[in-house]
Amino acid sequence: MADAPVSPSSGSPSTEAHFDHTLYLHPQTLARLGTMELRARHIVEGVMTGAHRSPRTGFSVEFAQHRPYAAGDDLRHLDWKVYGKTDKLHLKQYQQETNLDLMVLVDASGSMNYGSRDFGDASGTGAKVGPRGETAWTKFDHATALAAALSYITLRHGDRTGVVVFADEIKRIVARSSQQRQWRQIIDALSTHPVQAPTDIARVMDQLLAKLNNRCMIALVSDLFEDPAALRKALARVRHRGHDLICFQVLDRAETSFDFRDPTPFEGFEGEARLRIDPRALRKGYLEALDRHMRKVERTVRGFGFDYEKVDTGGWLGSPLAAYLARRNARIKRSKYG
Repeated sequence: MADAPVSPSSGSPSTEAHFDHTLYLHPQTLARLGTMELRARHIVEGVMTGAHRSPRTGFSVEFAQHRPYAAGDDLRHLDWKVYGKTDKLHLKQYQQETNLDLMVLVDASGSMNYGSRDFGDASGTGAKVGPRGETAWTKFDHATALAAALSYITLRHGDRTGVVVFADEIKRIVARSSQQRQWRQIIDALSTHPVQAPTDIARVMDQLLAKLNNRCMIALVSDLFEDPAALRKALARVRHRGHDLICFQVLDRAETSFDFRDPTPFEGFEGEARLRIDPRALRKGYLEALDRHMRKVERTVRGFGFDYEKVDTGGWLGSPLAAYLARRNARIKRSKYG
């Protein structure tokens, strides 16, 4: 049975009647993600009381640790069981529950403008041409759909979210907010055209971190055709500042299969020379090089304790994203309670 169209419900991000958000977030994706929740694995700060842990310790919600009693402390929070065992006064400290701040970074560099899938088939909307005039469903289109889905989930749960569109530097930025108009502003930012420029994640991350005054979740959405050393440098700064991060590596199925048969001209999207080659002669070496690069990227991301998820533009977004979030939430609960 076909999925019925789903519109944001009461309390969800709203859209204006003339704005077709389904070009970015298909009803099938909304239907699968409507009940999902995005939680931060690491401790995050927020500005409201919500459903995410904060490093601020107080006397409410969830037990965190003991600390020695100091003159002037509230005696109501003394742990008399500890006193009975140790003859020393200790206070219970608790973690406040706070909202999640999410910042989604979407790569709009030249390589993200590649796509081998028909736009009408991939979008599922009946539209044959995308908002930027493209007839192919590009990696950037898939990245914007993913960014819209993550933003939708976050806003739906009353949390703050923002978006950065970047290449060699930040091109567009929407500051974090939980207000209803945020949805439209995010989608407007995602309408940005990819640019013929390389990716410079280290520079972009420096620009972003300079704007963040509290710890938050960062979702990096990119094909990561980037020097792993530069990626490592960027992620080290994210870890040093205490942020959590999820890395989504978006790849077109033609890139991962390289199933080209005939001699074909290949042209880079970031200023590389145009070459005519026989893909059958290069396929084995290409796939081995791509596999090495992807493994190195994944090791780099996971080495900092961050999540890594490969995203295939050849399939629907909703089901794999929902499955990933379910796995992530299950891990968080196990680490929290088990």
